[in-house]
Amino acid sequence: MARSTRRSATSSRSEPAPGRVLEAVDGYQRRHSWLGFPLAVIYKFGDDQGPYLTALITYYGFLSLFPLMLLLVTILGFVLEGDPELQEKLVDSTLSELPILRGQLRNSVESLQGSGLGLAVGVLGTLYGTLGAAGAIQNAFNRAWAVPRNRRPNPFALRLRSLLLLVVLGAGVLVSTALTGLTTSAGAFGETVSTWVGVAAVPLATVVNIALFMIAFRVLTASSVSTRELRIGAVIAGVGWQIVQVLGTYFVANVLKGAPEAYGVFGLVLGLIAWIYLLAFVIVFAAEANVVHQRRLWPRALLTPFTDHVDLTSADRRAYTGYAESERHKGFESVDVGFERDEPEDAEEKR
Repeated sequence: MARSTRRSATSSRSEPAPGRVLEAVDGYQRRHSWLGFPLAVIYKFGDDQGPYLTALITYYGFLSLFPLMLLLVTILGFVLEGDPELQEKLVDSTLSELPILRGQLRNSVESLQGSGLGLAVGVLGTLYGTLGAAGAIQNAFNRAWAVPRNRRPNPFALRLRSLLLLVVLGAGVLVSTALTGLTTSAGAFGETVSTWVGVAAVPLATVVNIALFMIAFRVLTASSVSTRELRIGAVIAGVGWQIVQVLGTYFVANVLKGAPEAYGVFGLVLGLIAWIYLLAFVIVFAAEANVVHQRRLWPRALLTPFTDHVDLTSADRRAYTGYAESERHKGFESVDVGFERDEPEDAEEKR
C-alpha cells in the first residue's frame, strides 16, 4: 500500500495543472455528500436517457390536455348550463393546476354548450393521452430502478396501474379545487383573513402534492421497491411541482398578458410545451433521486460520463451493473457483468 501511495504522489506531481485541478475537484465532491449526491443524480439522469424519457412524457401530456379541456368544457356545458358565474368559479378552481390554460378555457366555457360528440371525443382523447403519459412515467421509473424487463408489468397490468394513476390525479384535482375555493371564499370574512388563508394555501397545497406523488410513485413503481424508498423523491417532486406552478402563473401574468393575439397563441403553445416538460422533468428527476439515495449510488467519478480513462468508484460499478442487468428479458436468462480494471483500493471506496 505504501508503494501505491508513493506512485500516486509521483504521478500527481507530473500531471498538468488542469489534471490536478480536476483531481482536486473530484476528490472534494467524493468527500462531501452535499455535492456528490446531486452530481450522482444528474449523472444517473443522463445515463438513463432522462431527457428522452421526459420528452416522451411531455408528448403524451400535451396530447391529453386538449381533449381534457374539451371534456371539461362539455361536462360544464351539460351540468351548469345557464349559470355562467358558477362555471367561471369552477374553471378558476379546477385549473389552478393549469395556469397557462386558464384564460383559454374560461373563454371556451362562455362560448360552448354540452355536446355528445364533444363528450365522446374528450373521453377517448383524454384516456389515450393520459394512459400513454402514465405508461411513459412507468417506463421511466422502471428504467431508473433498473428493473429487469422480465419483472416489469405486462401490458395489461401496465394499463391497470395507469388507470389507478388517473384516480389519484382525479383526487388531486378535487383537493386542489377545494383549496382554491377556500382561498377565494375567505374574502367574505375580511381582507386579513383572506390574505392569511392565501398564504397558508401554498404550503398546504405542497403537502397535498407530496402525498399525491407518494401514492403515484407507489402505484407506478415496480412492487419490488418498498414504499419507504420513495419518500425523498415524493418530497422533491411535490416541491418542484409547486415551483413550476408558480412559474406558470408568472408566465401568464407577465409574458402573455397584453401580447398580440398571434404572438399570444404561439406563446401559449410554446409555454404549454415547456411547462409540461418541466413538470415531467421534475417527476423523472425525483425518481432518479430516490434510486441514488436508496442504493447509495454516490459518489461517482467526476469524469465517468466523458471518458473511459477513469477509475470507477464502487457507486459507478453498482450503477453500470444495474444498467446491464435491467436488460434481462427472461427469467432464465443470465446476465454477468465484469470490469477489466480492479476494484478501487482506497479506504473511502471500501466503506
